[in-house]
Amino acid sequence: MNFENILVDKEEQIAIITINRPTKLNALNKATIEELHQALKALENDKSVRVIILTGSGEKAFVAGADISEFASFNSSEGSQLAAKGQELLFDYVQNLGKPVIAAVNGFALGGGLELAMASDFRVASTNAKMGLPEVTLGVIPGYGGTQRLPQLIGKGRAMEMIMTASMIDAETAKNYGLVNHVVEQENLLSFTKDLAKKIANNSPTAIAKAIKSINANFKDGVNGFHEEIKSFGECFATEDFKEGTTAFLEKRKANFKGL
Repeated sequence: MNFENILVDKEEQIAIITINRPTKLNALNKATIEELHQALKALENDKSVRVIILTGSGEKAFVAGADISEFASFNSSEGSQLAAKGQELLFDYVQNLGKPVIAAVNGFALGGGLELAMASDFRVASTNAKMGLPEVTLGVIPGYGGTQRLPQLIGKGRAMEMIMTASMIDAETAKNYGLVNHVVEQENLLSFTKDLAKKIANNSPTAIAKAIKSINANFKDGVNGFHEEIKSFGECFATEDFKEGTTAFLEKRKANFKGL
């Protein structure tokens, strides 16, 4: 896959997508969002890939927001369409992907950058990471899911404060809030995240996909997460991975999952 704004590398069962616009601090424009969608779609269909890592090029920024120059002159209708299309192509797409997505947050994750990280299944941050949703300083609100996912992750009160003050928080504060799972030194960020990805890749891809679906169900209006869990649990029994996992356990050997 050849792209203008992102890089895609595969190492065994792990794919690493690097947002590569260093002169713009990896800001998200329409073209980058479209490229990310195409890359994620291809990787979802690639049976050799079991885990996806999202990161930004360089040490300064994961993604330092959206490309403001693209929408500064938009009217109300255009603004709504921008948010709807972005959520469909990227942010909701990432959250509902059948493969785990880990955000390796290096440096600034602001606005759309933090929203992209929050759409991922979980986050690992470098010690120099700074996170925030500064949209109100521009006269708008977060439009790529920020007002919904941030309260889910850190609670309503803290989310209200972060969004209304437009303040940034550092990596340790983000960890204390539950916004990131781990904080590591910048030079260890990718290796640490890859180690986590390898642990995930060793497990059943079919079971992991159903776990993602079941967990997400709890955050969807009108969906009973417990019912989704029961349904997905039962479906696991019809998979080859279940047969392999239980057989390997009884035979006291390591399971060789095929994702079937």
